[in-house]
Formats: sequence, structure tokens, C-alpha cells
Amino acid sequence: MHPESVAGVVFSPDRKMVLLIQRRDVPVWVLPGGGIEPDETPDLAAAREILEETGFTVKVDRLVGIYTPINRLAKRTHLYECSILDGHASITSETKGVQFFPLNALPKLIPPPFREWIFDALEKREAVEKKLTSVTYWTLFKNLGLHPVLVTRFLLARLGFAINT
Repeated sequence: MHPESVAGVVFSPDRKMVLLIQRRDVPVWVLPGGGIEPDETPDLAAAREILEETGFTVKVDRLVGIYTPINRLAKRTHLYECSILDGHASITSETKGVQFFPLNALPKLIPPPFREWIFDALEKREAVEKKLTSVTYWTLFKNLGLHPVLVTRFLLARLGFAINT
């Protein structure tokens, strides 16, 4: 697997809602995304991951940014804004839910940096290169106290344990 990852932001046509998936391994709402396969470009990986996780075929509209981690909790991530061409929301082996959420009513359990990425995509500016300063060991430790089961599941998933419920 490639050492970098991708994520996709899909807005409703009026840009007032965003598509999120609820993961099975760690049941929180996130942007669709994942790893880049060997010999795959990041934009094609984003389109593939969105299809695999949501059931929607998308067009990659633009690169929103490239986000570099400041620790080992995340990978360097290419974030793309995409638009739906075809398909319908589908639950998969990786997802428990696929849903559009109003931007002013995002789920409470949306981990960093996804909220930041959504609003970066809304700005419609040139692609940015940013450090992933919201994904820190302090944030992980703080959330361990607030959501011990979710953080434990996250850590086990990062270690390669399959936890699909």
C-alpha cells in the first residue's frame, strides 16, 4: 500500500450539505477515503474510494489540498472535491451509513481533521498545503477520556486488527 492516503468531499448541488460515511470499525462519521493502490494516481484513488464506500460514481473536480501529518497518527492526505455522476447510497463492508448532512448540523462525533477539511473545500480557493495540526497525541489522549471505546477501536484498527460490526 502507498504511504499516502486520499479523501473526497462531495457537496450537494447547492453546497449546503456534505456526504459522510459512518465507518464500521470505528463508528464515527468521516469523509470517504482511504489508501492509494500501487500505480494509482491520488485523484483516481479518491474516486475509487468514494465508489467503494458510498456507491456513488464521482467526477474529481479539483484538489482542495495536501495535508501533512505532524506525527504517526495520520498519513499525508490528498483531499479532493468531487461531484456525483451516478449511483445511489450503498452500505458496504466498510460502512454502516452513507448520508448527506447539512453543513450547519454536522454529527457531533466527527473526528479531526474532517470538519476542517470540509470547510477548506467550501472556500473554493487554490489548493493548499497544510500541516495536520488537529491530529495530535494530546487530542487522542483527551478523546480517550471522552470516548474510550471509540479511541480504543481506532487504535486497534491502526494496528491492523479488523473490527467490523
